[in-house]
Amino acid sequence: MNNKVLVNLKVPELDQCYDIFLPVNRKIGNIVILINKTLNDMSGGNIPITSACGLVNLDTKEIYNPDTLLVNTSIRNGSKLMILTK
Repeated sequence: MNNKVLVNLKVPELDQCYDIFLPVNRKIGNIVILINKTLNDMSGGNIPITSACGLVNLDTKEIYNPDTLLVNTSIRNGSKLMILTK
């Protein structure tokens, strides 16, 4: 799977962590939207679908620009990320 990275995603609203694959050829903003929609489905609607979410690296505290391709970030296999509602 050279076109995906396996990351650990922390979701504070659910107090859960998930191991997920992210596509390296997508923009961070598109990935955040997909994650947000998935979390909405998994939580039965408890997490609202919103465009005001961000992706943060828990190790470096870097907040990723939504217009950047994932392949051009520091996100690699094993990265620990957190999705935050702004």
